[in-house]
Amino acid sequence: MSPEPYVKRPGWFTNKVLNRTVSWLSRRGVSLVGSRVLAVKGRKSGEWRRTPVNPLHHEGGLYLVAARGHVQWTRNMRAAGGGELFHGRRGRHFTAAEVPDAEKPEILRAYLRKWKWEVGAFFEVGPDSSDEEIRAVADRHPVFRVTLTD
Repeated sequence: MSPEPYVKRPGWFTNKVLNRTVSWLSRRGVSLVGSRVLAVKGRKSGEWRRTPVNPLHHEGGLYLVAARGHVQWTRNMRAAGGGELFHGRRGRHFTAAEVPDAEKPEILRAYLRKWKWEVGAFFEVGPDSSDEEIRAVADRHPVFRVTLTD
């Protein structure tokens, strides 16, 4: 039997206060360092699920990184193959493809350079870690390459 995928569950404060505040602000067009609200259809319910995310623009690509591991939005994204990113009331449709672990080191490094102050506690590595150290934890942090369709 394979081990359970890595998941770092949010605490009460993050879940009930921080995520709701960031989502509320983003829905009103106020972005915290580029945050957006991700909407993706639930893989079982088919209902839209929303969560705040930090999209990363890196070397001409747009990426979504799951700092907390294989959480619900990553599982839904794999099933749906895309969703919408909202800033204010404006949503942008996108398709998403999961990035293989071997391609993640530079993306994760760039993500940590930008958001270590917010998400660093969920990673065992930092922006100055070696490629080998980052590769060792890459399977714990799904990354999706996003292609905007509108």
